[in-house]
Amino acid sequence: MADSETDLSTIDADSEALRRHRRLFRAVKRRRNPPLRRTDITVTDESAVRRAVKAASLGNAMEWFDFGIYSYLAVTIGEVFFPSGNDTVQLLSSFATFAVSFLVRPLGGMVFGPMGDKIGRKKVLALTMIMMAIGTFAIGLIPSYAAIGFWSPALLILFRLVQGFSTGGEYGGASTFIAEYAPDRRRGYFGSFLELGTLAGYVGASGLVTILTAVLGSDGMHSWGWRVPFLVAGPIGLIGLYLRLKLDETPAFQKLEDSSAHRASEAASTVESTAKGDIAKIFREYWPTLILCICLVGAYNICDYMLLSYMPTYLSDEMGYSETHGLLILIVTMVVLMLVINQVGKLSDRVGRKPVLMTGMLGFLVLSVPSFLLVQQGSLAAVSGGMLMLGLSLVCLLGTMSAALPALFPTQVRYGSLSIGYNLSASLFGGTTPLVITALISVTGSELMPAFYAVAAALVGVISVACMKETARRPLAGSPPSVATPEEAAEMVESQAQVPRF
Repeated sequence: MADSETDLSTIDADSEALRRHRRLFRAVKRRRNPPLRRTDITVTDESAVRRAVKAASLGNAMEWFDFGIYSYLAVTIGEVFFPSGNDTVQLLSSFATFAVSFLVRPLGGMVFGPMGDKIGRKKVLALTMIMMAIGTFAIGLIPSYAAIGFWSPALLILFRLVQGFSTGGEYGGASTFIAEYAPDRRRGYFGSFLELGTLAGYVGASGLVTILTAVLGSDGMHSWGWRVPFLVAGPIGLIGLYLRLKLDETPAFQKLEDSSAHRASEAASTVESTAKGDIAKIFREYWPTLILCICLVGAYNICDYMLLSYMPTYLSDEMGYSETHGLLILIVTMVVLMLVINQVGKLSDRVGRKPVLMTGMLGFLVLSVPSFLLVQQGSLAAVSGGMLMLGLSLVCLLGTMSAALPALFPTQVRYGSLSIGYNLSASLFGGTTPLVITALISVTGSELMPAFYAVAAALVGVISVACMKETARRPLAGSPPSVATPEEAAEMVESQAQVPRF
């Protein structure tokens, strides 16, 4: 009782002081939270933003082109690189090698992420592009198991590890790059181009594999045709490297390094004076956000890899479709998603990230089982309808996640935190999805296992989205506001100006 009386008296005293010294309190509040100045606001260059989006998206397209061709050639790779015997064992071996590259992705994230916070986003993204191109190109040169025996799968695993390590710095860097270039009110739209690159990579991979299979046949693909998609990645990587080296560093990172930005008002910029990129600091100070990131990415990746990587194998191995037929259905589905993904990004700028992400997660939660039941009907219309239901749920995640994830962390640790969180989750849940689903079907005999796995992931995703903060149309944490035009900057400053009192 005494404590409550003390609290009441304190409140009364504070209210009395506020009433008697109102002007003084206003001055203190204004000093702590000064209004924005025009120099505090970043005005983006539209052409520079588009160049940045193009370079980042091409790198992402290359990454998923690589993962796509490996997934779509899983059966052939199993036959080429592993000893003959049980077909299921060969397929499991192939998917295990697919998953092994994900084991080193967190290591790549821990190396490249903090490095990107120290030396800049541009340099690290150029380095990851070089490593990815080398790893992918080298796989296309490895002799078969019949030619060199044990060394064939050993070399395959080695270069998959190179790819995985480089990928550890790719998505976190590319999404950070676009998010820091884009104006606050259009971050969802520009971020959606990153995942447009993902779909383009998958479409390019599946299209190339489909054409080669149709032209060369199974024997030709097994003999040498499987090498072509891997070898094509080399020249694509050089083009991507050229585009990335032509870019300037992101405005947010330049502000971080610019000493004049550190003297800007606290209300406009909370950027720290050094970009430490300290892993221990990330785990110590940002672990709640890191866990949220891991859960979001885990749910998103399981649904993503289930549909875009595993589904062709499911259609051929479980449903008896020809490899070409299954890939053609997936290509059509992905082209539809490419046509709407930028509109989803725009929608997230208008209504917010959370409503769009929640729609996608609830879509997988409710529609996964009905979609697979449709696919199991076997007819072209049923399979296409089931794939499209899953695809429209996925595009809500694809079009929004690349803008939502970078906004979780402040500028000084954004690249490192996102790379660590994203790749830990991708390692545990994403790359293992085809392997886990294949094993579950083998153990249980149920062809609905992919649907049940997606439902479990979506449940985690629904809870995660409910726990995250809305970040649409707001400045990135640790960065000043970013706008598209000088007029918008002037309007923002004017809106915070003091109204004169007479």
